[in-house]
Amino acid sequence: MTDTAVTKPMSKAKANDRAHVFHSWSAQGLIDPVVLAGGEGATFWDEDGKRYLDFSSQLVNLNIGHQHPKLVAAIQAQAATLCTVSPAFANDVRGEAARLITDRAPGDLEMVFFTNGGAEANENALRMARLHTGKHKIMATYRSYHGATNGSIALTGDPRRWASEPAMNGVVHFWGPYAYRSAFHAAKDAEEGERALAHLADTIMVEGPGTIAAIILESVVGTNGILVPPDGYLAGVRALCDQHDIVMICDEVMAGFGRCGEWFAVDHWDVAPDLITFAKGVNSGYLPLGGVIISRRIADTFKETAYPGGLTYSGHPLACASAVASINIFEEEGIIQRARDLGTNVIGPALEKLKDKHPSIGEVRGLGCFWAIELVRNRDTHEPLVPFNATGPAAAPMNAVAAACKAEGVWPFIHFNRMHVCPPLIISEADCNRGLEVIDHALDVADSYVS
Repeated sequence: MTDTAVTKPMSKAKANDRAHVFHSWSAQGLIDPVVLAGGEGATFWDEDGKRYLDFSSQLVNLNIGHQHPKLVAAIQAQAATLCTVSPAFANDVRGEAARLITDRAPGDLEMVFFTNGGAEANENALRMARLHTGKHKIMATYRSYHGATNGSIALTGDPRRWASEPAMNGVVHFWGPYAYRSAFHAAKDAEEGERALAHLADTIMVEGPGTIAAIILESVVGTNGILVPPDGYLAGVRALCDQHDIVMICDEVMAGFGRCGEWFAVDHWDVAPDLITFAKGVNSGYLPLGGVIISRRIADTFKETAYPGGLTYSGHPLACASAVASINIFEEEGIIQRARDLGTNVIGPALEKLKDKHPSIGEVRGLGCFWAIELVRNRDTHEPLVPFNATGPAAAPMNAVAAACKAEGVWPFIHFNRMHVCPPLIISEADCNRGLEVIDHALDVADSYVS
């Protein structure tokens, strides 16, 4: 008798996905998406019932966790009241969402232009800056991501930009601080910050301050490394912008709304930009929502001159109702302080212990529930575990680390040679420690590649 392998039939959900869904950032024939069936808190499960701790918070947006009952109820209540309204009208939940957001924003950021997500927020922020200043260049950092629309992908400083070039003109890239892989040969964080600011000042000089409308940067760089700027760096950027009449735009799409243990990451350094772009964490992605928080002086540019931009779903009531509910939940449940405490007392100390144990860890860094483990083949040379922008066989070591996490029920966030630790802000200390224990086991795989 010959044994015949039994192949599980493909579910309808999987069959429909493979036949009809075109996935982002993917070679369609080389992917095998997991079908998700449900989630609760910091956990989700697939159609076969396998459960995972969500250490990626989906796309680092699920700050409040899966299926928070108060947030679900708020969306249901708004759906029963008014599902949609043109942006030309005023609406109670849109106004309340804007009030709650601006009340928590720094400085004189007093108005909100709502979008459907972060890319559109950045597109409109740079448009506002150009119209406000009458200048055209936008400066943005390497090792950044600002979205995939024409302008936002041009701002982006990682390889995802390459296939879209030539894109929007007028973008000038510069190096931000990254002490572990310093572009300025700095020996310590303070020196890195000083040299990065000198580099920025020189770049402004040779590009011409009279041509530069804005500098946009992620307050804490997200996907490209969770790069926490040295103390004084953001204040230094603010000073350069003030000196040269340049609009300072902070992209807080990933770092904002509690992710770094503050309402906005810039609050950690007490800096107020002219514009803040947001999305993701404002309502944990329960519905598409983003926006630009606008300083009074920039808003006044359009007091008697029409702003030439708009979106059919700007300030959509279902999305705004979810933002109102989310911000209120943050307050009621002390989510900001919780994220700060998890970073200071649980995640940060645990990662330092892992660094002492695993020779594959070159550096750990982060704030709140936003951390990176940088993996290397050699600590002395800082050689990354996989090359920059690795694909195919070259990416195998990181894929193996990710697979080891998933096998033990933790869904990680992997990018280049880094594993990012960014669970929902509501995760229990016990679940957080359990996830970190699984990462500990998976790093044995990374250690096997150390030379």
